[in-house]
Amino acid sequence: MSNIVAIVGRPNVGKSTLFNRLVGERKAIMDNQSGVTRDRHYGYGEWIGKNFTVVDTGGYVHGSDDIFEGEIRKQVELAIKEATVILFMVDVEEGLHSLDEEFAAVLRRSDKPIYIVANKADTNLKSQFIGDFYALGLGEEIFPVSSASGSGTGDLLDEVVKHFQTEDAENPDEGIPRLAVVGRPNVGKSSFVNLLLGEERNIVTDVAGTTRDSINSRYNAFGMEFIITDTAGLRRKTKVHEDIEFYSVLRSIKAIEESDVCIVMLDATRGLEAQDMNIIGLADKNRKGIVILVNKWDLVEKETNTMKEYEEQLREKMAPLTYMPIIFTSVLTKQRVHKAIETAYQVYKNKTQKISTSKLNDVILKEIEAYPPPAIKGKFVKIKYITQLPTHNPTFAFFCNLPQYIKESYTRFLENKIRKHFGFEGVPINIVFRKK
Repeated sequence: MSNIVAIVGRPNVGKSTLFNRLVGERKAIMDNQSGVTRDRHYGYGEWIGKNFTVVDTGGYVHGSDDIFEGEIRKQVELAIKEATVILFMVDVEEGLHSLDEEFAAVLRRSDKPIYIVANKADTNLKSQFIGDFYALGLGEEIFPVSSASGSGTGDLLDEVVKHFQTEDAENPDEGIPRLAVVGRPNVGKSSFVNLLLGEERNIVTDVAGTTRDSINSRYNAFGMEFIITDTAGLRRKTKVHEDIEFYSVLRSIKAIEESDVCIVMLDATRGLEAQDMNIIGLADKNRKGIVILVNKWDLVEKETNTMKEYEEQLREKMAPLTYMPIIFTSVLTKQRVHKAIETAYQVYKNKTQKISTSKLNDVILKEIEAYPPPAIKGKFVKIKYITQLPTHNPTFAFFCNLPQYIKESYTRFLENKIRKHFGFEGVPINIVFRKK
């Protein structure tokens, strides 16, 4: 991320609206409630052929009752350190605010290029009020904009891109494996991601619902680069009361849909609950690789076979979705955390592996010969050959004379034989039958 534009300022000046405008989609959650954006939130923008990373931050406040205030402030300061250019947003309608002056004092310590962005200047009359902000004594220039309509953002970006050192030709995330960390609230998703990254990338508290947006981060392991997405906890619909949380759930579902592998975190002290199964089912329905991560294993009283018995109970409850690996971990004690990522990487390799048609037929046709499809109404099904289709997810086509007579139980038999010989642990397999 060589060209980074950080959007900073006090709450409710329109930072997330401008973020969405610059990245060209509604990625950041917007609401009139203060403190909606909490973590640093990344997206990608492009202007006159130059690509850049946009960072949305939480509203900078001091002395409020918000228990997240200190953590949000820390996230803002980290974003300022990362940035190539800083956009300091203020509100033309409200005018110069004491929090603007307080935050300006923080920004003066930075040696980065700073532009004051006077938002909500959607008429010529409002644009005339930007003069008040010169009193802040910083910024190369003040730009009146309307982040809601996009007015003035072109002139702003013309100046911003002048500070970029390199020209990135395309979105740097293209083609990089994506891992989504999903689960119910308070199972330790953000703590897990922070531990991997070695920094407090995401705010962690004991309050359920701390993470609201889906937060993407780069991570290197095993000689490969990943994008890890920390998501908001998914609750049952009846538990979702706030509009903000509703949109957070949508972001989490979108993160699952865009991922290659889902790391589904469970709370070892609570076991597998109905909402956990809903999340696993959602990942399976979207044909994603899945790793089950049982966190807080340090809190479970153990005997000789506790882990084995726990895993057997889990698989029994998850049946027939039993193809995914299960890792027992503790983020607090760092137990088997890297084993989880190693397993997720292996699941990604399983998901993308291709089996040659000759090898498939050599192995699976022998299994079919030993246990052919049962005859139905005197009809005998003969499977002639098998091939793996060139799809994004592992899909195998079985060509036969009477595909309509093959039962689901035999389809499961074929899936089990493919897994036995070729792996595919953690990956849903599609099997289709075609007439030959």
